[in-house]
Amino acid sequence: MKKLFFMSLLALTTLSVAACGNNDQTSTSSTTTSTAKEAAVTDEILNVGILPAESAIPIILAQEEGFFTEKGLNVAIKSFTSPNDRNVAVQAGELQGTISDVMTEATFKQNDIDMMITSDILEDFKILASPNSGITDMRGLADKKVTLVPNFILEYIMDQFADEEDFTYEIVDIASFSARSEALLSDQVDGAVYTEPQASMLAAQGAIVLGSSKEAGIKGGTLQFMTDVIDNRPQDIKAFYEAYNEAIDYMNAHSAKDYADILADYQFPEAMSTYLDSQTEDYPYAQAVPQDQFENIIAWTKDKGQIDQSYTYDELVNVDFLTDK
Repeated sequence: MKKLFFMSLLALTTLSVAACGNNDQTSTSSTTTSTAKEAAVTDEILNVGILPAESAIPIILAQEEGFFTEKGLNVAIKSFTSPNDRNVAVQAGELQGTISDVMTEATFKQNDIDMMITSDILEDFKILASPNSGITDMRGLADKKVTLVPNFILEYIMDQFADEEDFTYEIVDIASFSARSEALLSDQVDGAVYTEPQASMLAAQGAIVLGSSKEAGIKGGTLQFMTDVIDNRPQDIKAFYEAYNEAIDYMNAHSAKDYADILADYQFPEAMSTYLDSQTEDYPYAQAVPQDQFENIIAWTKDKGQIDQSYTYDELVNVDFLTDK
């Protein structure tokens, strides 16, 4: 059995939160797409929430390189240092769209926050071992202490690796990023789960990378928008994704060093550029969250007691705005 050592002081009561493609799974709704093509982009602000992770980069570049403006779209990026703060902003109606994950979307729905998942995100979560733990493979975390925040996508990913290797582990919940990092680097815990760029930063300081969600094909991160925006401003979301995909093209055509100053303005460390330039495959356009993984996450979320019902893919996902690449 996993043991919860101590609870996060920042956790919301009812909402789970996250840190956070399949080309064949995009679909087209003739009604929504037709409306988006016929109507002009509105001048209403589209407030989009981001977290300091790889998933935010296409949105940042679309903003700073003028791709949103070229589409006539008025986007305001709202940066959050924690998913808890992001969720509070969603609850307060301050965001029309946000980076999130499947389990958070499900808890939003259960709590009458009407959003829909519209695509996946760029994401890569790493499982790390502490520098002096002597752990060199995933199985080495069996019965060890792993720091993560329960009910996040972080725990889901850790559970996937643990199930694959048939072991259990103990959760150490430390709310502060800096405190969690210090616990890992000083060997107070045996392992941790982090996304980029934090994972690369810790690896550069001696942490051992044991596994990658990207390499394992685990996906659960999302972009999602309020349902009233999807219904009443589909042309804006269509323009958003056109600009997003232009930003993906820009990332694939340029070294991260070319836009490192932009990332620095959004508080990304130098490690982010190093990580991006180490990638050997092109980044894909925004894609649908794979249905099989969606269903696995919903089942996991229900088993954790975060939701009372098993939402279907069609209840929480709208992929009308996606383009194959």
